[in-house]
Amino acid sequence: MDGLSGEPATDHQLLNTDYFLQLAAGIEGRSEHPLARAVARYAAAQDINPAAINDFRALSGAGAQAEWQGKRVYIGSPALFGEKLGVNLDRFRAQIERLQAEGKTVVLLGEETAVYGLIAIRDNIRHNARQAIENLHKAGVKKVVMLTGDNERAAQAIAQEAGVDEFYADLKPEDKVTKVRQLAQKYGHVAMVGDGVNDAPALAEAAVGIAMGAAGTDVALETADVALMADDLEKLVYALKLARRNQSVVNQNLALSAVVIGALAIGAVAGAFTLPIAVLGHELSEFVVIGSGLRMLRA
Repeated sequence: MDGLSGEPATDHQLLNTDYFLQLAAGIEGRSEHPLARAVARYAAAQDINPAAINDFRALSGAGAQAEWQGKRVYIGSPALFGEKLGVNLDRFRAQIERLQAEGKTVVLLGEETAVYGLIAIRDNIRHNARQAIENLHKAGVKKVVMLTGDNERAAQAIAQEAGVDEFYADLKPEDKVTKVRQLAQKYGHVAMVGDGVNDAPALAEAAVGIAMGAAGTDVALETADVALMADDLEKLVYALKLARRNQSVVNQNLALSAVVIGALAIGAVAGAFTLPIAVLGHELSEFVVIGSGLRMLRA
């Protein structure tokens, strides 16, 4: 996550730029959200010391809140301030829309009665993301769909750059669960890939939940069925191919076992095999199946 810039509110009497970044770093340093990590990294790169905060609390799908200098402060989406807190955002509206039109996610920092400033964050997709999605299509994946809490414009810019088939923006955690359920009804089995707290419910809803192990939060790792121990989408393609190859080996072994046991049973009943021969044949077939199963260990 790169391309982050702080844009303080025009009323500098509320909070100057240095305190603004210190407060943002103090709150976001407690959060596990990918956007929060971006803010914390940016502040660290600018040698900004995080402000001391208390009573931190994550607001699922919206942002976070904390106590700072005896005040309750919030950091999160424009919807958090405009809809939930009831803050008048008219003087920031043009600025927010301009940043969102540039494909950026806007995060606001302030209290229940005022906004201190804005932070604009833009996703730079990984160099191999588009290739990974193309490889998923080649591997037989019908649709690659992006579910995000980012605004529509930012999501559209990233979706086009990455080459996904569909995208849905402005989603809360419960909305992602609904979308996974709808996609399952439309396309069949759905695999969900995620790394954040907001992804955990959707990971649990999907037929297969896949957490990005290197960047994933604890709750995402605990909820997912599969954890990729590298923050690399190419590993998803590898995991899919590995799972299909292993399933093929299992099916082959089941078929082999059924044929051998059936032949031994028929031969024993027909008198073609003596009991010792039938037992020996069965035991030898087990060694063959075990040997065949060892093929799954090959990377």
